[in-house]
Amino acid sequence: MWSNFFLQQDDDGRVGTGALGGVGKSGRSGKRSRPPRMSDSQEGKIKLAFFIALIGVTLTVLGMGTEFWVELSQPKHFRNNQTCEMAHYGLWKSCVRTLWVTDIDPERESCGPAELPGESNCTFFKLYTSGENAVIFKKTTEKSLHIAGAMLALLSLFLMIMGSVCITMSLSKSVPFFLKPATICFVFSGILVLLSIIVFHQSVLALLASDHSIPLHHELSWSVACLGSAGAILIFGGLMFLLLSLPYNPLEKCFRQQSSSDA
Repeated sequence: MWSNFFLQQDDDGRVGTGALGGVGKSGRSGKRSRPPRMSDSQEGKIKLAFFIALIGVTLTVLGMGTEFWVELSQPKHFRNNQTCEMAHYGLWKSCVRTLWVTDIDPERESCGPAELPGESNCTFFKLYTSGENAVIFKKTTEKSLHIAGAMLALLSLFLMIMGSVCITMSLSKSVPFFLKPATICFVFSGILVLLSIIVFHQSVLALLASDHSIPLHHELSWSVACLGSAGAILIFGGLMFLLLSLPYNPLEKCFRQQSSSDA
């Protein structure tokens, strides 16, 4: 009887050891755990943040494609009492307009605004092809500053495209892995948009200082307002992606700590 009992225990021990060994082997040879997938609520928040970022992208493209970054206006009666000239330009093209003095607001001392009817002569800048500086009302553009502003704007547009690709991949794969690269792309693109405005304004000041024979009044136009808004929206959208990429909500954690300390 005792021999049968010990033989049964040996058999049970071998079976248990084999089972444990099988578990160890399967644990070693098992597949890696998949990355956490997004919930429906998190995916909806990401789509909302992406929509906000796309508004910034749209405003940037709209502002970059126009020639209404700055308006340069001569005094209203500088040439004669019937017509006056003004100019407006952006990154790629400049336009000189001839307006009728009778159409201008009597309280306005300078020629303009550019929305008034009149003859317009537009030319593309040759800064990017032959390297020639543009001359506007005997004033010469600063080539290096103008090109630097354009390059910053184009680099910001490239980062926007990369950020949009990251968000699209994150939504298609339903994983939050690509949110942090998208954060970097959108935040830096917004910063570059604001820097391009600053550099462009410096190029305008350099143009005005190149010659003082013709007095000009200058003011930044609506395209710069679009770009300034776009830069702020892009930075805000990038920070939203950063918050959504965190494994926890920092606001909820702060409220919980505050409630626990009060209790």
